[in-house]
Amino acid sequence: SPYIYAIVEDSGTQIKLSTGDVLNVDLRDVEGDAITLENVLMIGGAKGKAKIGTPYIEGASVAVEVLEEVKGDKIDVIKFKRRKGYRRKTGHRQRYLKVRVGEITAK
Repeated sequence: SPYIYAIVEDSGTQIKLSTGDVLNVDLRDVEGDAITLENVLMIGGAKGKAKIGTPYIEGASVAVEVLEEVKGDKIDVIKFKRRKGYRRKTGHRQRYLKVRVGEITAK
């Protein structure tokens, strides 16, 4: 494809990606080993051929290959009130899908 990069929206987050990139996206149910990201905000990289959506580009999509399900870094959530004997500590590890970006297509 003539497009080198795309900016897509996934679960309220904007991600800039290029073909071959490996990144983590929000976990979702997947049938098979590929998903398509439809909410493309912008594609570019070809000489003078950048396209900007309003807000999305009609007919544009990014194919990604699902590699595995991974867990993010652990974060500690601590609540504390001084002099009150109040302490709470919980941990959290977010789950993600590790994906490899395939083809960026547009009509």
